[in-house]
Amino acid sequence: MRFGLTILPEHPWSEAAPMWREAERMGFDHAWTFDHVVWGGLPESPWFGAVPTLAAAAAVTERIGLGTFVSSPNNHHPVQFMREVLALDDISGGRFLLGIGTGGDLDSRIMGEDLPLRDRVARFHEFTDLLDRLLTDDHVDADGRFYSARDVRTLPGPVRGAGTGNRVPLVVAANGPKAVRLAVERGDGWMTYGGNADTDDEWWALVAGLGRRVDDTLAEAGRDGAGFARYLNLDSAPTFSLSSTAAFEDAVGRAAELGFTDVITHWPRTTEPFLGTRDVLDEVVADVIPRLR
Repeated sequence: MRFGLTILPEHPWSEAAPMWREAERMGFDHAWTFDHVVWGGLPESPWFGAVPTLAAAAAVTERIGLGTFVSSPNNHHPVQFMREVLALDDISGGRFLLGIGTGGDLDSRIMGEDLPLRDRVARFHEFTDLLDRLLTDDHVDADGRFYSARDVRTLPGPVRGAGTGNRVPLVVAANGPKAVRLAVERGDGWMTYGGNADTDDEWWALVAGLGRRVDDTLAEAGRDGAGFARYLNLDSAPTFSLSSTAAFEDAVGRAAELGFTDVITHWPRTTEPFLGTRDVLDEVVADVIPRLR
């Protein structure tokens, strides 16, 4: 099992920089930040951009993976975003993890869009296809329903060979059948928040069902699932994973039983959401994570 920690982009950099350093010092495998214009969970909070935040995080760390949790068509065009992705991967020395998803309703409304969900899903497919090409090829042309591109130069091009097609690793957030199929066809990994549930048991049942959907889709695609990473956002469950060491250990154990390779928690906050204490985080780092790797 690999472990990730999310640091929300709500802090001025003078406060955030020590948190990113701490995430690496604690031994987390990867660290993430939300990529939204406004996040619905904290609509009144100060909020900073994901791309410059991760560039700054890359400058104050050396080993830890750094990812968007997640980027979407709501606030990115594939051509423009390709440049930012290449820069982040270069600045981080090949540590960038590109998490992408359809995007939330709030950002969509703020950006002045009124697309029904089916159209937003279709746009996400087109976004992913074009972004994948831009991160793999050069002289890219496209004429799609949502995006066009005209002989796009993509130099310097791919900077490492970890991803599919020699590009930055692509982690696709997906729950529905079409999005899961896209994750299997285009992604190096799949990410899920499980879904909305009233109890932990109901939430874990949703997660288990999604895992079976991924298994079936991998089999249909004839793809070996051994090298396909599976990321679970533990903190969409009703119980915050860092509410106690026992809660965290139980959540990681359940995730492992369901075949997840990576779990992601959130830096505890002093108020909801993700209400918790630094003491629990320290105990988890010192005792639980070393036993469960």
